[in-house]
Amino acid sequence: MLEPKVNVKQGRLFLDKYFSGESIDYRQIISLFLPILVDQAFVVGLNVVNTAMISSSGVAAISAVNMIDSLNIFLISVFIAVSTGGTVVVAQYKGSGNELMVSKAAAGAVSSVSLMAFAIGLFGIVFHGPLLHLLFGAASPEVMSNARTYLIGSSLSYLGIAVMEAVCGALRGIGRTRVSLVLSLIMNFSYVLLNFVFINGLHMGVFGMTIAINASRYLAAVCSLIYMFRLDSSLRVKIRDLLALNWTMIKRIMFIGLPFAAEQMFFNGGKILTQIFIVSLGTYAIATNAISSSLAGVMQIPANALSLTLITVVGQCMGSRNTKDARKFVKSFLWLSSASFALMALLIFPVFHPLVSLFHPPEEIVRDIFIVFLINSIAQIPLWSVSFITPSALRAAGDSKFTSVVSMLSMWLFRVVLGYILGIVLNMGIIGIWLAMNCEWGVRGFIFLRRFLGEKWVQHKVI
Repeated sequence: MLEPKVNVKQGRLFLDKYFSGESIDYRQIISLFLPILVDQAFVVGLNVVNTAMISSSGVAAISAVNMIDSLNIFLISVFIAVSTGGTVVVAQYKGSGNELMVSKAAAGAVSSVSLMAFAIGLFGIVFHGPLLHLLFGAASPEVMSNARTYLIGSSLSYLGIAVMEAVCGALRGIGRTRVSLVLSLIMNFSYVLLNFVFINGLHMGVFGMTIAINASRYLAAVCSLIYMFRLDSSLRVKIRDLLALNWTMIKRIMFIGLPFAAEQMFFNGGKILTQIFIVSLGTYAIATNAISSSLAGVMQIPANALSLTLITVVGQCMGSRNTKDARKFVKSFLWLSSASFALMALLIFPVFHPLVSLFHPPEEIVRDIFIVFLINSIAQIPLWSVSFITPSALRAAGDSKFTSVVSMLSMWLFRVVLGYILGIVLNMGIIGIWLAMNCEWGVRGFIFLRRFLGEKWVQHKVI
């Protein structure tokens, strides 16, 4: 009977040593992390289910959805980056104890993100034709027809997901991750349910998917606003706060958000360019990339949750100007993130073939999917965390320009150029393109780690 008590005591001592400080303790970190982890698990898991459902409509359908999702990620990442700026500002005001400015920061985040998303969605609708022909002109007519439907439908939904992301970002900034989890689950569960009805039940294919994505995102947006205006007891945001734009607050949010948005545009622009390489390799290569990306997303669930949690943790540490705690938590999160990849690999490899069979892949591409998954699984353990966890911490401290410049340069100089050389010139195909991505993680991770070990990143003042 003594052994379990000893183990519990040792566990608490470990958590106290590595995940507690003057600014925040391990209990608060766990309460932040667990809802985000559940959220990430459902988001990725439901995306896998959606991809599996649309794959039943044929290779052309899954290829079109994968192509447009690369463009969706590019456009959506812009306003999600600005909502991350809102999270940082809200977290720093929360850490400083200024509740009035927490409310103003939350209102500024929702206003600025909504305006940006409306403009980006309008751009996607008006210029869908030129965008498709410029980026994916080499795709087959059937794939292109599905892609056009999905792009217009996705663009219509941007405002809905922007409102939800902005509200959830503000809630994460004050530590209300459980509410952001509920809002995310409302959106994702309704999306899967409607996809099942429209794709599997009514056999509406990609068009049914666009109906589902709009209905689910605007439902989540309405629920987010109702919570913020009627149910929330800490943000205290009123409707008039959203309409009366606070340009000083928006400027603070944009100080973090705009460099990150520029980074995301260049970073995901590089992904689109590699997607163009993949399109030129044929429909099977597009399907291989889509399924491999879904599996990689499953591997990254715990690490992505840690990355999002660290923004709030470091933001609150820097708000109270406790740089010692910030450094300590970054180191602990780096080790924990790398360990999570080893654990996920041990869990997923034994069920690889049953998992892949959910996507109904042609037999010819299963071997390539396995090779990509194997290489990526090994590379993620030492490389992903320093490449993605570290910049989250730097950004939360206000060091957004440096992280953005490094991410943009590493993406274009290594992932894009090296991806073209390995994948196209040396004829390594989809495997070469993924190898180039892994190399890029190593390069930017090394640079971010050197920055973290220095002093410049803790000298910024956001508030």
